[in-house]
Amino acid sequence: MSGFDVIVVGGGHAGCEAAAAAARMGAKTALVTHKFSTLGEMSCNPAIGGLGKGHLVREIDALDGLMGRVADAAGIQFRVLNASKGAAVRGPRAQADRKLYRNAMQAILRDYPNLTIVEGGAQDLLVQNNRVQGVVLGDGRTLTAGAVVLTTGTFLNGLIHLGEERTPAGRYGEPPALGLSETLARYGLPLGRLKTGTPARLDGRTIDYSALEVQPGDDPPQPFSYLTEKITTPQTVCHITYTSAATHEAIRSNLHRAPMYSGQITGTGPRYCPSIEDKVVRFADKERHQIFLEPEGLDDPTVYPNGISTSLPKDVQDAFIHTLPGCDKVSILRYGYAIEYDYCDPRALTPALESKHLPGLFLAGQINGTTGYEEAAAQGLMAGINAALCAGSPEAAPFTIDRAEGYLGVLVDDLRVHGAPEPYRMFTSRAEYRLLLRADNADQRLTERGIELGCVGRERANVWAQKKAQLERARALASETALSPNELASRGVTVNQDGVRRTAFDLLRYPDVTLAQVLALFPALRDFSPAILEQIEIDGRYAGYLDRQQADIDAYRREEALTLPATLDYKDIGALSNEIRTKLERVRPATLGAAARIPGMTPAALISLLRFVKRAA
Repeated sequence: MSGFDVIVVGGGHAGCEAAAAAARMGAKTALVTHKFSTLGEMSCNPAIGGLGKGHLVREIDALDGLMGRVADAAGIQFRVLNASKGAAVRGPRAQADRKLYRNAMQAILRDYPNLTIVEGGAQDLLVQNNRVQGVVLGDGRTLTAGAVVLTTGTFLNGLIHLGEERTPAGRYGEPPALGLSETLARYGLPLGRLKTGTPARLDGRTIDYSALEVQPGDDPPQPFSYLTEKITTPQTVCHITYTSAATHEAIRSNLHRAPMYSGQITGTGPRYCPSIEDKVVRFADKERHQIFLEPEGLDDPTVYPNGISTSLPKDVQDAFIHTLPGCDKVSILRYGYAIEYDYCDPRALTPALESKHLPGLFLAGQINGTTGYEEAAAQGLMAGINAALCAGSPEAAPFTIDRAEGYLGVLVDDLRVHGAPEPYRMFTSRAEYRLLLRADNADQRLTERGIELGCVGRERANVWAQKKAQLERARALASETALSPNELASRGVTVNQDGVRRTAFDLLRYPDVTLAQVLALFPALRDFSPAILEQIEIDGRYAGYLDRQQADIDAYRREEALTLPATLDYKDIGALSNEIRTKLERVRPATLGAAARIPGMTPAALISLLRFVKRAA
């Protein structure tokens, strides 16, 4: 076949974003997937977003990625988590219709400019002069390219566990990728083994909802994408049930048959999304665990019981599921299972997500030790952009986002510095600058960077230009027009009688002053849309905190400005202990700041490193 600039292997969330991003950059791109019909498949829970994860989706969207728009087209219940808390920790989330999501993703990619969909399985890599040049498919076809992105998900040497049953598979009903795993090991990429799982699927027509708690969505639903004006897909509700003492007893009495406890599974599972058997063991004092019964589609009776991921045998799953309130007569459509798979230690990657062992090879998604659609899509976006840059010129400067610019930067930096000893999941607590990195302002932080880079299309650029102009006008009005204490008092707002005139922004710092009061005092602000006014309110509420956080960011960037040579020989720095030297050699941090974030790094070691680099400069 004819050559490409970029080849992306895998049609999951990371692969779709990587292929689209590379194509938007102008690279002639091939997306290799077993079947076009499975592009955009939601292998586990059909839901997008959440705390930290929703921030990633907004940032993907700000750089003209796909996930936000597809979620808006497929979402059947939207909720902003932590809505009663500060804007920095609010997380948009949507329950999606599995079929609508898949169809929406395929509709976008089917005729995407610069993108060719190739049906087939990648079996091997083409490598010349220690540089990746393309892929070999299982049927013998060869595709050449300047860069390759692997987004293999759980397919690398995947093995499904269902009780004592073990089945080689990448996911339910699909074969694993064995050849690629052997190839990566042959070229020295550091591989490990992780585990994830999924619950049984239930027939919603056989659930008794009458005694269950209803969980409605937000009204009106809040879209993910800055391009979506309104959610038009019909909305539905979820329900909540709980485990009981009988549930726990059915599980405890069969732990010896659980692959996690019998020694059958060796890979490490996600600490923050444990199986139900793990919950029963680790939280033995809890009388019950919450389970969300989430519909998988508007015209699909399948229900996803979020909270009971398991690999217990079928008969045990039958026993404990039927103890759940509302589920005593439920029919199980598919049993839950665990899956083990190979991953590559992400400390072996550059900031561009390119392999240090094999230049031209980029990795994104679960192959880097993450868990979740959003984390995968975020890496896919970054890898696709950088693969396109690399294909154009192997010496091109990579596109990176730092920890003070976005959760995208937090994600990549965490992986590269800390590795993935367990499946990595994003939380707002991972971002030290989260007051600035909010879900509401992702476009303000990133869209202009995307425009300059060339990965943002005309439609989004135009929408951003209009919004930017409105924000500038509203902020000018909110910061320039001011009222005296007497004028404020006469209109029902009491402040210190200090003679100081106060703007709208000044007044929004007062916790007892509402936006409605500010709009009454400054009626010209009423001309702006609710979205713009929300930004004005957040700007005012956070102003003092953001000033202090900016000082922290300035200090962080000073450390990040000191780059460490890629060829630095840490053995030449005599003051380093063997333990510190080993850690530095394994991670090979790009900056002094990244070195400081390595677990166990000491102030003395950083000073020695700083002095050595400055002397050598």
